[in-house]
Amino acid sequence: MSTTDSLSSRDAILATFDHFRDELDDHNDRRERLIKSSRDITNASKKVIFLLHRIMTEGDTEADDRALALRAAAKARDKLRDIQNMFAAVRGEVVGDRFWRYQKNVSPGLQEYIEALSFAHYLEHENMISYDEVQKTLCAEDGTPHFPLPVEDYLLGLSDLTGELMRFAISSISRRGGRLKASQVCTFVRACRAGQYNSLDLSLCSAIAVRPIFDMGLLSFPCTSFVRLIADVSVDFEGWTPFFRDLRKKQTVTSQSLEKIEDVAYAIAVRSSEYDIPPELLDDIVERTVTSSTYGGTYGGDRKRRRIDDLDGDEE
Repeated sequence: MSTTDSLSSRDAILATFDHFRDELDDHNDRRERLIKSSRDITNASKKVIFLLHRIMTEGDTEADDRALALRAAAKARDKLRDIQNMFAAVRGEVVGDRFWRYQKNVSPGLQEYIEALSFAHYLEHENMISYDEVQKTLCAEDGTPHFPLPVEDYLLGLSDLTGELMRFAISSISRRGGRLKASQVCTFVRACRAGQYNSLDLSLCSAIAVRPIFDMGLLSFPCTSFVRLIADVSVDFEGWTPFFRDLRKKQTVTSQSLEKIEDVAYAIAVRSSEYDIPPELLDDIVERTVTSSTYGGTYGGDRKRRRIDDLDGDEE
C-alpha cells in the first residue's frame, strides 16, 4: 500500500470517528436538556398538586365542597397550561422515532404531569381522565401531538393519583360533608384497584403508543390486537402489571392508600355507632380518629380532648 493510500485511509477513519464523536456529543447534550426539562416539569406538577390540596383543605369549612373543587381545578388549569407549554418546548428534541430513544428521560415529568392533571380532573368532574383527554393536552394548536403518549406513562401517572386521593380524603374528612367525600373517594380508588373504569378508547389510543412493548418482545400478537384489547377491557391496573415493569410496585402503594382510607372510614363508623354523639362533637371525634389512624399520634386542643373524654365518662 502506498503512502498516499495510507494517508487517505487514515483520514477516512478519523472522519468516521469525528462523526461518531459529534453524534455522541449531540446525544448527550439532548439527553441532558430533556432531563432538565423533565425535572422542571416534575417540580411544576408537584406545585400544582400542592395548590389543589391547599385550596381544598384550607378553604372555609362552611364553604360548598363542589364550588371549592371547581375553584381549585380552575386555578390548577392555569398552572397546567404553563406545563403544557414546557412540553411544547421539547417537541423539537423528540421528533419521530427519537421520542422512544429518550422516553426514559421524559417519563418522570410526564407521569408527574398526568398525576397533577388527573387530580384536577377528578376534582372538577369526579371521574378518571381518559387517555384521549391526556393526549389532547399534549398537542399543538392544530391538534398535532407533540409526541405519542405511552400507555405505560398514562397508567403509571394514574396509579400515582390514588396516593393523592388518599391524602385528599383523609385531610378533608373532618370538614362538613367530608365523611361522605371520603367515602366517595374510597369507592373511586377501590374501583381503580379493581379495574372498573374504562378510560382508553380504541379510536384514539394509537398503536404507536405501545410500540416499545413489542420492540422488547414482551408480546407476540399484533400491535393492533393489543390496542383493541386495551379498548375492550377496563383499566385494570393489576391486570397490566406483567407488561409494565414499575406498575406492580405502584399497585402495592395503591393498595396501601386504599387501606388507609378504609381504616379511617371504618374507625369513624365504629366510634359513631358506639355513642349517641352530639353533632358538635362529631368532628372532634373524627379529628382524633384520623390522627391516631394515620400517624399513630394525637393532636388537637386540650379543650377538645376534655370534651371527648367527658362524653366517654358519661357513657360509662
